[in-house]
Parts: sequence; structure tokens; C-alpha cells
Amino acid sequence: MKQSFRAKRMLKQNIRLAQSSKLNLVALMDIFTILVFFLMVNQSDVVVLPSNKEMSLPQSVSEQLPREQVLLTVTPNGVLLQGKQVWRGDWQQAAELWQEPLSVAVKQELQYLAGRAAPLNTEQQAVGRPITILADATTPYAVLRRLMAISAATEYRDVSLAVEQRSNALEATP
Repeated sequence: MKQSFRAKRMLKQNIRLAQSSKLNLVALMDIFTILVFFLMVNQSDVVVLPSNKEMSLPQSVSEQLPREQVLLTVTPNGVLLQGKQVWRGDWQQAAELWQEPLSVAVKQELQYLAGRAAPLNTEQQAVGRPITILADATTPYAVLRRLMAISAATEYRDVSLAVEQRSNALEATP
């Protein structure tokens, strides 16, 4: 018996639909390649400094974003350098009790970090190595001044203070 054109077409379609479908990996790989490049380009825009929940940074209208560099964290009960505690004490004590041990501990750790880093070229020697000081808003100024002096004495003269950026809307209100 002869099959009609419609029956032949339906038979071909049934055979074609019965086959397992194939996954087109080329299109999927294209999407992931574009996604990887997109994430790599946009990832560099955000810089987040590590901080404690107890710490509240001073507010400022600074426009400059933080860079990847040595981080000196000042907590209410001590000093951390790159996350490693280098000195523990109380700022409420007399200045003579905390200044000398703090100076020695921080200076030793900064010299160790400078020794591990690449040597400075002639342009960098004028400016010094970069360091960011992350301190609570209630940290006494004498402590910050002492830490900046210690940093400057150990090649870390490019000092930045970490602050929380205040919006311009708050600045405009009297």
C-alpha cells in the first residue's frame, strides 16, 4: 500500500523527535566567557577595607578610593598590622606606659614587612611605602600621631587614614 504524503511527513517527524536532543555547548561557553570578562572588569571598582563591628570610622568627604597596601588597624585595646596583633594595651593609661612598647612592636613589624617587599626605586624613595591607618573615631589623636611618626621612621611615609565617606546631602544641610 502506498503511503500518503502526510503519513510520510508524520513518520519522518516522529523519527526526528524520537532522537535525543543535543546540548549546544558553544553558545553556553560564549555566555560564560562574556560573563567572566564582565566580572573581571567590574570587580576592580569596589574596594572594601576590613573592619570590626565595634569600630566606627570617622566621617569625611574624601573622594579617593583606598588602595591595596599595608593596613594598620587601631582598636580600643591594641594595634593590628595586616591582621596580626602586634601590641595589646589600654590607651587610658599614662602615655609613658604604652608609648615605648608600642613603638618597638610596630617598628619591628613594619621593618619586617618592608624587608619582605621589593626594594624601592628612586621615585618611590621620595614618597615612601604606602600604609593605611584604620582607627576608630574615638581613638586619641596622640595615638594616631605616634603611629604616623613610627610609620614615617620605617620607610612608610605615604600615610592614608581610612574614613567613612559622608554623602554630599549631609554636607549641604546646616
